Amino acid sequence: MNLYKYLGHLVLGSRLRRMSETFLAEINRIYQNEGIDFDASWFPVFYLLSKNDSLSIKELSEQTEVSHPAASQLITNLKNRNLVETTVSVDDGRKQLVQFTDKGRALLKQILPVWDAITSSMAELEASDPKIAELLPAISALENTFRAYNLSGKVGDKLNPIPYERI
Repeated sequence: MNLYKYLGHLVLGSRLRRMSETFLAEINRIYQNEGIDFDASWFPVFYLLSKNDSLSIKELSEQTEVSHPAASQLITNLKNRNLVETTVSVDDGRKQLVQFTDKGRALLKQILPVWDAITSSMAELEASDPKIAELLPAISALENTFRAYNLSGKVGDKLNPIPYERI
C-alpha cells in the first residue's frame, strides 16, 4: 500500500512538497551536470530580470508571490555572489532597483539553453501521458480556489458546529 495515495487529501501538502523537492533536485542536477553554478531557487529572479532591465525588490516580491523579506533575502544572496546589484531609484530614494552584474549576465547566457532544453523535455514528458498534460491547469485551479476557500475556517466549522438553539 502506498501511504500517500491511501491518505489522499490528508497528505496533499506532503506530496506536493516531496514532488517539488524531487523536481528541483533534478533541475539542480542538470545545472551541475552542465558545470553551471546555478540554483533552481534563483530561477524566478533570473527569469524576471532577463525580461526587464531592472526591477524593485517590491516588484520581484509581487511577481514571484513571495514575501518582501523572502525576496530581499534572495537578492542579498545573489548580491553576495556578485550576480546582481542594487541601485537607488532616481524617482524614489526609498526604492532599491535590482539588475544583473556582468557576472550575472554571463551566467544568464549559460542557463538560457538549459531552460530551452528543460521546456522541450517537459513537453515530451507531458505528451507521453494525457494525465500529465492536466497537471499545470489543475495546479492553477487548486491555487486559485485555495486562495478563496478558507480551509481552516471550514474545518473549524466542522469541528465546532454552532449548537442548535431551542426556541
